[in-house]
Amino acid sequence: MLLIYARVNSAAGLDGGGRCFLLCSTRRAGGWNRPGGSGLIQAKGIFVNVSVENLAPCRKLLRIEIDAPAVDAAFDAVLTDFRKEAALPGFRPGKAPRDMIAKRFEKEIADEVRRKLIAENYRKAVEEQKLDVLGTPDIEEIQFGRGQVMQFAATIETAPEFQLPEYKGLPAKREMRTVTDADLERALDLLRDQRATFETASRAAATGDIVVVNYTGTCAGQPIAELAPAAKSLSEAKGFWIGIEPGAFLPGFSEQLVGTQAGEKLTVTVDFPADFRTTELAGKKGEFAVEVVEVKERVLPALDEAFAKALGAESLEKLREGVRKDLENELKYKLDRQVRAQVIRGLLDRVQFDLPESAVANETRHVVYDIVNENARRGVKREAIEKEKEAIYAAATSNAKERVKIAFLVQKIAEQEDIKVSNEEIARRASVLAAMHQIPPEKFIKDLQKRNGLIELYDQIAHEKVMDFLQANAQIEDVPVGQVPLGLATANPT
Repeated sequence: MLLIYARVNSAAGLDGGGRCFLLCSTRRAGGWNRPGGSGLIQAKGIFVNVSVENLAPCRKLLRIEIDAPAVDAAFDAVLTDFRKEAALPGFRPGKAPRDMIAKRFEKEIADEVRRKLIAENYRKAVEEQKLDVLGTPDIEEIQFGRGQVMQFAATIETAPEFQLPEYKGLPAKREMRTVTDADLERALDLLRDQRATFETASRAAATGDIVVVNYTGTCAGQPIAELAPAAKSLSEAKGFWIGIEPGAFLPGFSEQLVGTQAGEKLTVTVDFPADFRTTELAGKKGEFAVEVVEVKERVLPALDEAFAKALGAESLEKLREGVRKDLENELKYKLDRQVRAQVIRGLLDRVQFDLPESAVANETRHVVYDIVNENARRGVKREAIEKEKEAIYAAATSNAKERVKIAFLVQKIAEQEDIKVSNEEIARRASVLAAMHQIPPEKFIKDLQKRNGLIELYDQIAHEKVMDFLQANAQIEDVPVGQVPLGLATANPT
C-alpha cells in the first residue's frame, strides 16, 4: 500500500526532535519590527535613499539609490586597489598610470564597484528598515555608471509579522498509564525471543517453526530464471530457511509447509500480487517444486540468572529492574509526545498569519522527499508513487505549512522568553552526534562548520528548549486511558 501520509501526520518540532529546516538556513538579517517605509541613510557624506514597497504578504520590493559622488568615490577607491596590484608591461606593480589601469581593467573595475555598492548598501538598507529577511535577495540593477546616481532594486522575502497568542497554560490531556507486571513479562519474553536458538525437530512442521527447503520455481510452465532473470532468489535455492508464519517469503507459501517432514517433496503454488516487485511475475501464478530438508523448532532460553548475566546484568533481579526502568522511560517519552502534540496543536489554532512562499516550497520538497523515500523503502513501485504524485504533493504542502508556521512561532517564543543556547550545549550535542556516526568529534565539528551546521545545531537545541518550556507551562489534565483523541494519542511528531 502506498503511504501518502508517511510524514504528514506530524507538525515540525512537536516533540523537539525535528530538523530545523527554516530559520537556521535562510535567515540573513535579524529583527521582527516594522514592515518598512522609506528613509535616507547618511554616512561619511554618502547619501542613500531607500524605499520599501509591499508586493505581497512576506514579500517586499526594496528600492535603493546611491548619490553620484558616492559612486564616483567607489570607482576611485577600487581603481586605487587595482593599481596597487596590477602588473602591466614596462611598469612595476603600483606604478602604472591610473588612466592606463582604468582603460585596461574597465570591466573588472566596474564589476567590483557594482558588487561593493550593492552589497554594502543593501545591508545598510535592511538594517535601517529593520527588515527580517529570509533567503537571498533577487537584485535588479536599474542604473549604474560613473557620474550617475546608482539605482537598484531588491525583491526580498521577509519573516511574517504577527502577535504571539497566549502560549502559557495551553491545555493538554495525558493518559494515566503505568508499566505493569504484564508489560515487564512481555518485554522479558521479547528478549528471550531475540536470543532463541533453532534445534532440529523429528516431527511435522507447525506454525512458528523454521523449515529448511530446496526449491525450484516456475511460472506459466516456464522457469522463473528464464522469465525473470533478475529474480534469482525466486528461481532456485538450496538450504533456504522459511519461517512458518503469515507473510513469510511469498504470500501463502509458508502455510503450505505446515505438516511436512524432513525428506518430503511437494508442490507449492502461489499467486503473485498485482503490485509484486518483480513485474514479470506480477499478477501471475507460480509453482515451486519443494524438498523439505529439515524442520527446526524455536527454543527460548530459560529466564534465569545465567540469562541475566549473558545480557550484562548482575542478577535476574537487576535485569528486571533495568527492563522496568527502560519501559518507564519509554512510556514517559510517549506520554510527553502525546502532550506536546496537543500543546502545539493548540498553539497553531490560536494564531493565523501569512507564510513566506519560498519557505513553504522548500519544506514541501523535504516532505515529498520523505514520503517518496518511505514508500521506496517499503517496496512500492515507482509507477505507483507517480500515480499518486498530486495527492502526495497536496498532503506534503499542507504539512509543510504547519512546519513553517510552528518554526516561526517557536523562534518568537524563544525571543520573548530569552531562551538561548550556550556553546557548551552545542559542543555536547556535536559530541553525541559524532559518537553516533562514529566520527572523531574534531572532524565532525569541522564538517559542521563548513556547511554552517553549527547554526542548525543551535536552532535544534533552542527548538527543544522551547518545547520543554511549553510543556512545563502547559495545563495538563491526567485522564483515563482512551480519553485522548486518537490522532493526538498516537501522534508521531518530528
